[in-house]
Amino acid sequence: MASSFKNLSDYKNTALDIDNARIGIVVSEWNDEITGALAQGAIDILMEKGIKEENIVVKYVPGTFELALGAKYLIEQSQVEAALCLGCVIQGETRHFDFICNASANAIASLNISSNRPVIFGVLTTDNQQQAKDRAGGKFGNKGVEAGITALKMISLARSNH
Repeated sequence: MASSFKNLSDYKNTALDIDNARIGIVVSEWNDEITGALAQGAIDILMEKGIKEENIVVKYVPGTFELALGAKYLIEQSQVEAALCLGCVIQGETRHFDFICNASANAIASLNISSNRPVIFGVLTTDNQQQAKDRAGGKFGNKGVEAGITALKMISLARSNH
């Protein structure tokens, strides 16, 4: 959903079938300054679009690697229609960054198919802290907002196919 305007939080306001939707948000505790801002952006947009606060389930996991399993637990135990995975991995001096980013993306993609529920990849993979801040409410918007809108659009799409 990123655009040439470089503001990731811009989106088209379309009619969505989201009445009484229940949405889970799994947030990595690692880089919590960033992930907290992503979570708040997601919560704010979900509520702005009409999702009731009691229908938003927020859970925390230690790091980005654990997001997919946290989302799986939410889907199985909380009967959410979609799960947002919010994390932040910042490049360091070792290849750890590559392993975590690849494993997390693959696990979240796999969970989308196996659970038959939207599991939204809201993980920032940046070179430095400033790039993360720019995408967690800074000059490039808030990826949490984008993840929230994506979840709503996917819920609406799933409902239209029933």
